[in-house]
Amino acid sequence: MSEDVEVLLEGIEKRFEEGDGAALTGISFGVRKGELLVVVGPSGCGKSTTLRIIAGLEEADGGALHIAGRPMTHVPPQERDVAMVFQGYALYPQMTVRENIEFPLKMRKVEPAERRKRSDDAARMLRLERLLDRLPSELSGGERQRVAMGRAIVRRPRVFLFDEPLSNLDAALRQELRVEIGAMVRKLGVTAVYVTHDQVEAMTLGDRICVMQKGKVLQIASPREIYEAPATSFVATFLGTPRMNLVQAKVSGEVLLAGPFRLGVASDVLARARTASKLVVGVRPEALRLADAGDTSAAELEVAVSEPLGAETHLVLRAEGLELRLRTPGFDPRRPGDRVKVAVDAGRLHLFDEARDGARLA
Repeated sequence: MSEDVEVLLEGIEKRFEEGDGAALTGISFGVRKGELLVVVGPSGCGKSTTLRIIAGLEEADGGALHIAGRPMTHVPPQERDVAMVFQGYALYPQMTVRENIEFPLKMRKVEPAERRKRSDDAARMLRLERLLDRLPSELSGGERQRVAMGRAIVRRPRVFLFDEPLSNLDAALRQELRVEIGAMVRKLGVTAVYVTHDQVEAMTLGDRICVMQKGKVLQIASPREIYEAPATSFVATFLGTPRMNLVQAKVSGEVLLAGPFRLGVASDVLARARTASKLVVGVRPEALRLADAGDTSAAELEVAVSEPLGAETHLVLRAEGLELRLRTPGFDPRRPGDRVKVAVDAGRLHLFDEARDGARLA
């Protein structure tokens, strides 16, 4: 095992009775020292089960787990040098904020003076100083989650584990705490595994992203690589807002026919497209543009939905049973029912073969 790998999963298997949870099939990845790895995927894909196996709250049925080079077989959670922050805050209602933060240290019989110093340090980092004497019932949701993070910080663990910690908060609080979690992890220099179903959290927080589906790892890469070179059509549509457009396509002579579009592409793109048994073309919303009426390379579509967001407008367009999403800057004046000409940037296409589980054509 490489010395810079803090957490290593090798062929982890987990089986449940039908309906009891997400099974895992051969989960393998490493988390480097000081890295924040985000594990993302839809509900039921196995991401939380993977995290609980790292924490020792679930036992794998096969494979191996190492933390800091040490095998974790039969090692109880309290001896793994990890701290977990849950979706639920799990605070003791009868204890003050300070008492909640200090509780894991008290259980380890840390001296009172040291407990106070560590809780003060955590409170300053999380802006909780003025709340230390309050009870959880007197706090907002965001403040409670900060307390839960403070309780993890004071332990000074080797590895932080986050299990969808922001899913109970409103959008504004999620954005605020997302920034704080990223800053906190990097300031402490610790290794962290962060589970979420929110692709915005994945793209903005992770040094790398691990995308899972149906108990399997589909791709592990940097946010940029995941976005620009998704390994499968599922990864392509899961990451990105609005999601990538997928269009059934075929090669006709020297062009690609994709829905209403005739796309002239480079010879190497055509060569890759010809290898597919069931070709699908992926187009990010920003690779579509509204074209002039005289643009012969454009196709005509109807505006079905307009979503003005201020800095940009998202248009949902329809033609021939196909639905496409396009991003345009500012407040776009078009309304549902309008007809528009749309062109595709043929140099920014993604090619997938649906006959091979949506695998990218490399």
